Amino acid sequence: MDLGLFLHAAIVAGTPLLLATLGEILTEKAGHLNLGVEGMMLIGAVLGFLIGHNTGNPFAALIAAMAAGAFGALIYAVLTVSLRANQVVTGLTLTIFGSGLSSLLGQKVVGQSLPESIKNFFMPIKLPLLGDIPFFGEVIFKQDLFIYLSYIIVIVVGLYMYKTNAGLNLKAVGENPAAADAVSINVNLYKYVNILLGGALAGLGGAYLSLVHVPTWQENITAGRGWIAVALVIFAAWNPYKAILGSYLFGGLDIIGFRIENSFISPYFLGMLPYLVTIVILVVLSVRKSKKNSSPKSLGLAYFREER
Repeated sequence: MDLGLFLHAAIVAGTPLLLATLGEILTEKAGHLNLGVEGMMLIGAVLGFLIGHNTGNPFAALIAAMAAGAFGALIYAVLTVSLRANQVVTGLTLTIFGSGLSSLLGQKVVGQSLPESIKNFFMPIKLPLLGDIPFFGEVIFKQDLFIYLSYIIVIVVGLYMYKTNAGLNLKAVGENPAAADAVSINVNLYKYVNILLGGALAGLGGAYLSLVHVPTWQENITAGRGWIAVALVIFAAWNPYKAILGSYLFGGLDIIGFRIENSFISPYFLGMLPYLVTIVILVVLSVRKSKKNSSPKSLGLAYFREER
């Protein structure tokens, strides 16, 4: 097995996980546990594919996917922020809704491919100078535009969370919304904005699957990746930079079965491996809890201003 090709493919397979994980990090930093990541990814995937299939415009497809994911997140936000519904139940319902909606909208295009204009737009491009770096250039800087966009998104999210006043306010909202409200931070506004951003990134992650990774529409194209993204938030300790390593690690586990030839290991076991590792990591992290890697204190708790 060629290590360089394997790592290159792991980045490709891990990119939808990375985008969805970043979106869930923003959502959970606002104090909301959204288990509807899978549903938002599916909605983004199907809308992005349909718009791309009908228009041949990659930019319109990306915008549609982000808007679709944000729409799913808006439903969740209205129910959990404004109406203070149970976050777990609402997230699970969103996943079921997204799965059904994607099946309904995509039933007429099952098996159909995208126009060449979109396939060509997302072809791998070697970056000047950076792509010439031995080994790492081929692995990291000979990718498609979507992956380069994901690199930028990681940096932007990291700067937003750690280097801006808005990021500091977001942390306050997630840790203690009553205290944040007391110092005139608009708690509900921060919750809505970050939940919608999280949904848009999840939709973008779904769109990567339908527009680039598998540019042919198929039922349940996400195949459980949204659930892995939820687990990766814990693995990354709510840190967008650590999410890169976690996503690419799981991307590698997802494709390892296709890269190992003549293996004595059952292909069914290899297919199960990403989910098995997810369970093991969650168990280990649950045992080794620390304040540094703990979740936001108000995660999963509805905030009612009149109760403070």
